[in-house]
Amino acid sequence: MPLKIRRLLVSQPKPESEKSPYFDIAEKYGVEVDFRPFIKVEPLSAKEFRQQRISILDYSAVIFTARTAIDHFFHLCGELRIAIPETMKYFCMTEAIAVYLQKYTIYRKRKIFFSQSGKTGDLVTIIGKHAKETYLAPVSDIHKDDLFTLLEAKKINYAKAVMFRTVSNDFTDGEKFDYDMLLFFSPSGITSLLKNFPNFEQGDIRIGCFGQTTAKAVKDAGLRLDVEAPTPEAPAMTAALELYFRKEQANGKKNGR
Repeated sequence: MPLKIRRLLVSQPKPESEKSPYFDIAEKYGVEVDFRPFIKVEPLSAKEFRQQRISILDYSAVIFTARTAIDHFFHLCGELRIAIPETMKYFCMTEAIAVYLQKYTIYRKRKIFFSQSGKTGDLVTIIGKHAKETYLAPVSDIHKDDLFTLLEAKKINYAKAVMFRTVSNDFTDGEKFDYDMLLFFSPSGITSLLKNFPNFEQGDIRIGCFGQTTAKAVKDAGLRLDVEAPTPEAPAMTAALELYFRKEQANGKKNGR
């Protein structure tokens, strides 16, 4: 039976691989999927960064929690004409982030470390084994503090450096917005939705989200949350979407749609 949902907007960049589960779901349930980020990341200028009075070369190690942070760190270093010493150590949240560092520096096991599990606690445990280092953590103007809370508990010498900012990716006047379902992945996405469409009325539009902070932002905005991940049954957004569509299809058959 056909679903009520015909058009779905995923507020993320389009996947590079055609093997993405979103494409499988689109084909399986006859849903048109568009990828359109509600937010985008912009670099801070060298002038803006200098206002923080942080000297990158005062630190012996850098903490990277995302590939975006790597790009902006090295871009800013280039703009500031800072030559990063070969002795600099890098601590990454995941192996994928560590491997991405090869774009900017030679990969050496003695200077690049990463969490095998991708968990914040495990990364901090590794950092704790190198407690004598002074750490710099490139972050966005909007960021979580769980990593820094753990670093403080271990009395690690660190500083946060805002090197990029999250801003609304505004819709143009001629851009269509006629979706039956919207998926969000950060509170900033909800903020952008309401900025772009101040008179937004949800009505029958389904809203799905990933993460507790995003779910809170949806509810705080007075919107109805229809699909949520992660859950024990659906650790990923696509898994939650699959469960929701399957349930909708079953209800449709039951009601003779």
